[in-house]
Amino acid sequence: MYAIVDIETTGGHANANGITEVAICIHDGKKVIKRFSTLVNPGRDIPIYIRALTGITNEMVHDAPPFEDVAADIYHLLHGKIFVAHNVNFDFSFIRYHLAVAGYDLQCNKLCTVRLGRKIMPGLPSYSLGKLCRHLGIDNESRHRAAGDAEATAQLFSLLLQNDSGNHIVEALKQRSKDQVLPANLPKADIDRLPFSPGVYYFHDEKGKVIYVGKARNVKKRVCSHFTGNNPGQQRQEFLRNIHHVTYQDCGTELIAFVLEAVEIKRLWPKYNRSLKRFEHAYGLYAFEDQRGYLRLAVDKRGKLSSPIYTCNSLLDGRNLLLRLIDTFELCPKLCFIQNNNEPCTGVNQHLCACEGYETPEEYNKKVNHAIDELKQALPTFAIRDEGRKTDEHSCILIEKGQFYGMGYISHYFEADNLDQLKNYLTPYPSNDYIRNMVANYAVKFPERTLVFG
Repeated sequence: MYAIVDIETTGGHANANGITEVAICIHDGKKVIKRFSTLVNPGRDIPIYIRALTGITNEMVHDAPPFEDVAADIYHLLHGKIFVAHNVNFDFSFIRYHLAVAGYDLQCNKLCTVRLGRKIMPGLPSYSLGKLCRHLGIDNESRHRAAGDAEATAQLFSLLLQNDSGNHIVEALKQRSKDQVLPANLPKADIDRLPFSPGVYYFHDEKGKVIYVGKARNVKKRVCSHFTGNNPGQQRQEFLRNIHHVTYQDCGTELIAFVLEAVEIKRLWPKYNRSLKRFEHAYGLYAFEDQRGYLRLAVDKRGKLSSPIYTCNSLLDGRNLLLRLIDTFELCPKLCFIQNNNEPCTGVNQHLCACEGYETPEEYNKKVNHAIDELKQALPTFAIRDEGRKTDEHSCILIEKGQFYGMGYISHYFEADNLDQLKNYLTPYPSNDYIRNMVANYAVKFPERTLVFG
């Protein structure tokens, strides 16, 4: 038994919007045997654009029952049935959320007539309800009203049942089928092509633009996890509606996938990615020449276009670094902004210090440049050699002088002991602190996979 459902709402996501109309057609697999329809008072104003679309006004729902008053009837109509709708995840998310608020836990299988239409009647120019109905000769004089759209969807579903020579409906209802939980516009063939190996995956919108990039140890499992549950939030519902295709890149290891994800988010700036867009170390060590000609070292917040000598997580980390440089290279704490008072200099050569003019800019700047050179020389150069995408290759990530150089794949037999030769096999990528620290932490954790260059 099928329950064909259509609703009208005050907005696009369940947890912040109400239902204004519900219609349910109970279908026995041959015809509609029962109909239910009611206006619902959403308990809030209906936006003007919704009123224009549906024709449902605030006055029309003023005396209508609130959802909790009809929840029992709706639950008993749906319980034990297969929930069918055009773009089912939208209607189901609203109905399930508002039933839960009223104290009812709806659990049932779902079928989406958008997805079924693409499979049973392939090649049509559009699978929106209005255009499908016009193409198939289904009359709907109450478009964007729940009763009219539910009736039209019921007629469409009857045609799908009659023309389902490939048993797509039965396959979609099998317990292990993922079809019913997929976004309406995402072909199952895209999911079937995904590997069970580490990689990066890309969600594309209707025009092919990448709207989300993710990484995974198991690409297929991670992609499918995006579609489980019934989170009614606006962002998730909009996100699912906009997914039309998924593509991927094999990566060989989870580390390569992590790095490639970070690179691709910076390159593509996808709409629905948040966490890695703005990750950068907050502070940097800078050098500049003052009006007297002295090179001065300072730790400051990072600017978008700045190029620090060294980066650090916090002001304290930067201060500790400066203290080590002052002590090791006999720099002036005042010229490094460590000592900011008018007291005598506390440096190693406090009585003959540059801040008092006892060292010329040339003499002092040699020490500063020496400190900078030593700091840069101390930055490590190493490669991570790990599993590849296939048995006869290895993956490789290179950090050169503390900066992420690039990555790629090398032959299982390649001796990666010559830095210049190794770089010929790698693809250079822009460096950032997130990648550098991630690879450095991995090297500490797995020293046996690390090749250090002198």
